[in-house]
Amino acid sequence: MSAQSPLAPCGNAACFNSILNQELILALGCTEPIAIAYAAATARDTLGCMPDRIQVECSGNIIKNVKGVVVPGTGCLKGVEPAAILGVVGGDAALKLQVLTSITAGHLEKTKSLLRNGYCQVDLIENVPNLMIIVTAFSGDDRASVEIRDAHTHITRIEKNGQVIFRDRTRVTCAEGPANDYGQMNLSDILAFCRNEDITPALPALKQQAELNNAIAHEGLSQPYGEQIGATLLRYYGDQDVKIRARALAAAGSDARMSGCVMPVVINSGSGNQGITVTMPVLAYADALDADEETRYRALALSNLISIYIKRDMGKLSAFCGAVSAACGCGAGITFLSGGTDRQIADTVKNTLADVAGIVCDGAKPSCAAKIASAVDAAILGHLMAMEGRAYGDGEGIVTADIDQTIANTARMGREGMRDTDHEILNIMLGK
Repeated sequence: MSAQSPLAPCGNAACFNSILNQELILALGCTEPIAIAYAAATARDTLGCMPDRIQVECSGNIIKNVKGVVVPGTGCLKGVEPAAILGVVGGDAALKLQVLTSITAGHLEKTKSLLRNGYCQVDLIENVPNLMIIVTAFSGDDRASVEIRDAHTHITRIEKNGQVIFRDRTRVTCAEGPANDYGQMNLSDILAFCRNEDITPALPALKQQAELNNAIAHEGLSQPYGEQIGATLLRYYGDQDVKIRARALAAAGSDARMSGCVMPVVINSGSGNQGITVTMPVLAYADALDADEETRYRALALSNLISIYIKRDMGKLSAFCGAVSAACGCGAGITFLSGGTDRQIADTVKNTLADVAGIVCDGAKPSCAAKIASAVDAAILGHLMAMEGRAYGDGEGIVTADIDQTIANTARMGREGMRDTDHEILNIMLGK
């Protein structure tokens, strides 16, 4: 297995534990509207008072991922404006991706009033990184501006009245941490870590991920969120087959999250949906196979790290659906739980990418749950094939004999090959 990144090696336990702890963080609601709310709350704090008005400038991928998802705590409000206004009215910037945790009914009523009065101006900014937000708050002659780029919590610039009071030029990866922490990842090193090394430093994050993502998945099954993809799967296919439960639980978490559920999740690659997808199928199979606690969390660590690896060189936001990279992770975790060899785990990832790597991201919305169900289904098929010694061969599309090269090819496709697709998706969504 060859390594593709020019960065420094990341083959030691401390590095992988650090990645997991940087990556597996709490978020309330879809991370794109939450990032807008975080920037808005920070701009208000920098201004020092309640603004008279605000302006939000966003990259196309931010607008795409905010347009169709319910802002948590609002019941039904979607879009950039309510996310930004709610952040200004009641957001706690110190909580970052949980900025809207303390929203009250009074905050919501004020937000609705300001929405009616044109309080927030939204502008698309082009030729910038896929993840970029600038919120400017105005009060009389005073103004404060906050810029976020590349990662949902990565504030790169704060200005007040034209003076830069904070600047951060640190380069970040697909996750919330510095790029140099991710180094020259490859599947062999990830597998060696998950099989043999001490994962104790990452256990609290992994346990929190299992607990909270399991809770929102069951909430999605018990309440009529979104289009009820998870509940539909169980209703028509039954709940006795782990292959169905794995798909349903992952989809149900997205059902709830995309439709405004206020329960927090632990994310992966900056995404709650991806965090749920790397988690729930692994937990379903761990229960079905009666895996011990250590094996369960090693499989979960593997699922997370493979998803991060696939997305690392692609960037957080693109036309590549993150459910696919997350499904590759959970498929690998399932093969690990089933006693699969390193080769069988690699083949599971390869089989999954060969099947569903072409799923496009056309924004965060309730139908993400269906894409998750499809991607997890492909991962389970890829797992079953790999356990029988079958894998797609060298030269079949983007697939090569080398798994790391296959992952690099996938990242290239998502980063470069789908750039025009991403642009056209945005044009369609904006009615252009």
